[in-house]
Amino acid sequence: MEEKSPARAPKAPKQPTAQAALANTNAWSTRQLVTMALLCAIGVLLSFVEFPLLPGVTWLKYDASAMPALVCGFAFGPAGGLAVGVVGAIIHGILMADFTGALMNILVVIGFVGPAAFVYARRRTFRAAVAGLTLSVVAAIVMAIVGNLLLTPSWLGVPLDAVVALIVPVLIPFNLAKAVINAVLTLVVYKSVSNLITPRKDQVKGR
Repeated sequence: MEEKSPARAPKAPKQPTAQAALANTNAWSTRQLVTMALLCAIGVLLSFVEFPLLPGVTWLKYDASAMPALVCGFAFGPAGGLAVGVVGAIIHGILMADFTGALMNILVVIGFVGPAAFVYARRRTFRAAVAGLTLSVVAAIVMAIVGNLLLTPSWLGVPLDAVVALIVPVLIPFNLAKAVINAVLTLVVYKSVSNLITPRKDQVKGR
């Protein structure tokens, strides 16, 4: 009489690897790509709606073009937000034939979108969003100053000493006001549309 082999226990379902989980979290679906394209188009349109912020400083004008990029960064992560912001800056530069302005906008977008989107992707809370936006305000000011120091003398022919003299009375106040306005707008707009542009199952998972 043959002995029966003991019954084998069913195998536990295979857990996804860390790489697979990360890929699922950060992959851009067709819906996300369409939303990113729409936000990019809105950013380009907003880049033409501009006005001065500081009395007597008419050559520096505010526009809200970075706000859609950061909304995208909150929704889809830093890479999505930076892609929308950089592409929008390039499109505006091509339309206006303004290579220097495009480079300046790219630097400021990187500073404004990157920190806040990165912090919020790790912890999706209101407090984290505010902390990230605070970092972004500082980073945007720094990038604007660096851009002016590097690009304005070399591309526009303005003496470096003249640019340095404008940092405290003009560049810092203007870029501080611009970044704070964009940060507040981002909070208001993202809170209003977050569940429309990113269903909960598609939102970037925080830690």
